[in-house]
Amino acid sequence: MPRPRTPRAKAAVTGADKKNKGRFDIRNEPTVIETVGEPFEWLSEHAQQAWREIASEVPWLNWSHRGHLAIAANIRGRMMKGDDVGVQAMNLLRQCYGQMGATPADASKAGAKPDGEKTDPADEFFD
Repeated sequence: MPRPRTPRAKAAVTGADKKNKGRFDIRNEPTVIETVGEPFEWLSEHAQQAWREIASEVPWLNWSHRGHLAIAANIRGRMMKGDDVGVQAMNLLRQCYGQMGATPADASKAGAKPDGEKTDPADEFFD
């Protein structure tokens, strides 16, 4: 099964659009200008907090991701509240993160540094 296509916005964050320029030049994708925005009012307080956390952790989310983000925020909010979520909900959360490009494998592709790793001051001159 082929790998899923990387969205242009994610490619811009990860640098994949520069590395494989030809792959992204010919791609026609819908333009979504709006950011992910504020959480839905119908989400619980914990889910709204989870929404904001997820949106800050995954900077390439936009208006078209709101459905997946609402599902993920709802489940993560239940976890934050201390509710028992069960295996099926955890699997659904994992799937939502995967669809939004928010898995640890995606973070490594985006150049995220592991917790506690210091940046080298010389990086600004060599990147």
